[in-house]
Amino acid sequence: MPTATTHACYLSVQPEGEHAGPASPRGPKQRCQHMELAGRTALVLGEMWPCTPRPAEDREKEARWDSTPCTCPVVCLRTSEYWAYDSEGVALGEAATQLAKDISLLKRDLFLINIGLIGRSWAMVFAAGGFKVKLYDIAQQQLTSALENIRKQMKELEESGFLKGPLSAEQQLALISICTDLKAAVEGATFIQECTPENLELKKKIFGQLDLIVGDNVILSSSTSCLLPSKLFTGLKHVRQCIVSHPVNPPYFVPLVEIVPHPETDPSTTERTYALMKKIGQSPVKLNREIEGFVLNRLQYAVISEAWRLVGEEVISPTDLDLVMSDGLGMRYAFIGPLETMHLNAEGISNYCERYREGMRLVLNTFGPVPEFSGEIEQKINQAMSERIPVVPKVLDARRKWRDECLTGLAKLKKQMQSEWGAPCLTAETK
Repeated sequence: MPTATTHACYLSVQPEGEHAGPASPRGPKQRCQHMELAGRTALVLGEMWPCTPRPAEDREKEARWDSTPCTCPVVCLRTSEYWAYDSEGVALGEAATQLAKDISLLKRDLFLINIGLIGRSWAMVFAAGGFKVKLYDIAQQQLTSALENIRKQMKELEESGFLKGPLSAEQQLALISICTDLKAAVEGATFIQECTPENLELKKKIFGQLDLIVGDNVILSSSTSCLLPSKLFTGLKHVRQCIVSHPVNPPYFVPLVEIVPHPETDPSTTERTYALMKKIGQSPVKLNREIEGFVLNRLQYAVISEAWRLVGEEVISPTDLDLVMSDGLGMRYAFIGPLETMHLNAEGISNYCERYREGMRLVLNTFGPVPEFSGEIEQKINQAMSERIPVVPKVLDARRKWRDECLTGLAKLKKQMQSEWGAPCLTAETK
């Protein structure tokens, strides 16, 4: 890996929510570092900004700082997560150097194991971000079919204007290659994303094989939706490099990624994974510790459990139950979460609790036991869903395509609204 060198410079940074470059005179000048890596730019921490290096003796002349882009191939660290520095910028320099050494060369190969629906979506997400991707599976036909499927999806997305990233479909496809030899596939990889079925023994076997052939700087990541990191990674030599990166199905259209560490995962593994997910346009969240179901599925299962009981007790039909979510709760949850909903539905959280705590407790105490998800209720719900959407491959695929188009349109709407309305948070002074 090339040696990273740093030297001091100044960067004008806009307040949160503004999108002006360093040329804007409004932004406060912050001390930062920029990196020169073997004569080429390669950094995944934040947006690239041109900057003007200044010698240390000119610090008092900050007022005369200008925005003439420097000619050396550098980038400035702008991601807020890494702005840890003292008045002299020393701490930032150390963090920047270490992070650059750790992840600045992630433009090298990323590696995906197993190429089912989740694996194909991951490949498209990484390629959209400009990364080289290797797909691995033991079956050549599976790989060939995966590439054909990815090509078809990318072409359709490009034609409809929904293709992610600045690259064309052909340019993104050129970044994706296939391999049936595990050792050859991982060579040169810096991030490995496992996407095999939810089978503990299968996943442990894969990570056991990887543990024997990877180096000390490769991140080993799993797409598991429910298996705890302690069950997947304990006992591995490279356990400090292991983490769960749980996507939401389908990852290409739903950006959330839950990052869940093993108890022995090195903090830098978490930070590098978080930075990579931000770089490719996902919305990562970091869990402080592992927990059954992580966060997304715990919330999802709570909703499903009560929905099942309500239909089973004949309070509401399956069709109307779904409508309560799609045309009710889901409308606002697409933009704000349950805690902010509470905050806005009263004069803040404390006022909401004062008003509604007794009513909430009364309702919650009427919730029944965890359903078995089988028997008569299962048959009733299955019949209702099958009447609306027959369990026929072509029908299911058409409905999934419609769902994905809706999700893409929603993502565009959210991005447009954020661009037009700016940052959603208001300070007390701006209210």
